[in-house]
Amino acid sequence: MLYMPGIFGEDLMDRWMSDMDREFGRMEKPLYGHNARNLMKTDVREHDDGFEVDIELPGFHKDEVQLSLENGYLNITAAKGLHKDEQDRKSGKIIRQERYAGSMSRSFYVGEDLTEEDIKAKLEHGVLTLRIPKKEAKPQLPVKKYIAIEG
Repeated sequence: MLYMPGIFGEDLMDRWMSDMDREFGRMEKPLYGHNARNLMKTDVREHDDGFEVDIELPGFHKDEVQLSLENGYLNITAAKGLHKDEQDRKSGKIIRQERYAGSMSRSFYVGEDLTEEDIKAKLEHGVLTLRIPKKEAKPQLPVKKYIAIEG
C-alpha cells in the first residue's frame, strides 16, 4: 500500500487531484468525446428507387446540422455550442452543466452521379431522414482498341 504524506489530516494527493479535476472541468470538451461516431446511430433501408437513411441526432436543431456532397461522399456534420443568453443570467448561477460544445460527423459514399438537388433531407423529433435516389451509372461507350499493322 502506498502512503501519501498528509498535513493536519488532509491527504496532499487528494487535494492535488481535486485541483486537477477542477482545471480539466474548465477545458472545452468535445461533444460526446471519442464515441461521437457511435452516437450517430444510422439505419439504411433500400427501396426499388433509392435508399432511406435515418440518423439519430437527439437534441439537435436543423440549423446545427450541415449536409454536403463532395467527390461522391455525403458528409453529415452536427455541431452544438453552449448558448448563454440574458435569461440564463437572470435565472441564477449555473453550478454544474452537463451539456458540452463540439461536433460530430459521418460520411457515406453515394456515388459521383448524384447532385445536392437529388438528396432530400428532413429533421424531425431528433431523427434526420435522408432520401437518396438510385442513379443509374452513365453507360460508358465501348472503346475499340485496334492493333496497328506494320509493313
